[in-house]
Amino acid sequence: MGQMLMLPPSFLFSGTGGGVLHGSTCESAVCTLAAARDEALKELGGWENITKLVVYASDQTHFTFQKAAKLVGIPPSNFRSIETSRATRFSMSPEKVRIAIEDDIKLGLVPLYLCATLGTTPCGAVDPIAELGKVAREYKLWLHIDAAYAGSACICPEFRHYLDGVELANSFSMNPHKWFLTNMDCCCLWIKEPKLLVDSLSTDPEILRNKASKSKAVVDYKDWQVALSRRFKALKLWIVIRRHGLANLRYHIRTDIGMAKRFEGLVAKDERFEIVVPRTFALVCLRLKPKHEAEGTELNCKLLDAINSSGRAFMTHAVLGGIYVIRCAIGTTMTEQHHVDALWKLIQEKADVLLMGSDRIKS
Repeated sequence: MGQMLMLPPSFLFSGTGGGVLHGSTCESAVCTLAAARDEALKELGGWENITKLVVYASDQTHFTFQKAAKLVGIPPSNFRSIETSRATRFSMSPEKVRIAIEDDIKLGLVPLYLCATLGTTPCGAVDPIAELGKVAREYKLWLHIDAAYAGSACICPEFRHYLDGVELANSFSMNPHKWFLTNMDCCCLWIKEPKLLVDSLSTDPEILRNKASKSKAVVDYKDWQVALSRRFKALKLWIVIRRHGLANLRYHIRTDIGMAKRFEGLVAKDERFEIVVPRTFALVCLRLKPKHEAEGTELNCKLLDAINSSGRAFMTHAVLGGIYVIRCAIGTTMTEQHHVDALWKLIQEKADVLLMGSDRIKS
């Protein structure tokens, strides 16, 4: 998997790094935060300094990182959610991160961990990894890249540039169970310095001691994860790769992105609708334009309810810069173009009914 993503040798067992399969990004977040925390506390001189540690992410970063930070003992007040805007397509600004770090240093706090995202959950935003990596390196933060959703797209050469700068990160994760035809649960985590993860999570009870572990002839994955035991997650990912092959997996990704591009085009042609943020991968964020901005949330909430209540499709929502949007996420195994076209017709039908009813009430 790492070779398909063209990860640098510093993340692979063939180089100086290594990888492990977790159940979800949640576990990867907890483990990497714990590793970063323990390394920082060692330098600071003890656990009494844990309240000084600060974690940085954008307001589009998945909320699991806030939960993970709390689980490893970082005070919730020390989690910095960097504001994004529509002007930058909701990607995180390196300059805003730098300002937040400088402000915390002045307060006597210790910047610890920065999470950059490749394909945020609300709108598929892409954070500038290379620029954020330089900031992280300058201030000695642990940089984690969360590519849970869009990491799969980077097996395609035309999308690999979104990972430029990955060599500056300390860890990188992506979820094959999201867009890589792999069943739940399957999250790939790569780490540059496995020793830091092992030092933080290792256990050495007498009952588990053996010659292979002692001689380092094997990788004890119990020291790379929260749980001691594990299922054979690698088997299902191996089967997917062997069954489909790189060419077909790329075709799957490109086809989904192509369908999303077509859907975005259909929406753009209907002047009643608006694409709130330009599509990057296979996620389209749209809304029905309100006559008065104050009515936007209620109008689109009703539209979403009407679509989902039909039983013919299921969509979700997000709030971007205060704007309520409807999300069209394409990526399931059996989705074809006629499904996408039918979805658009359904949305238009429900919008017609909704707007007609609204006009009657006003008249």
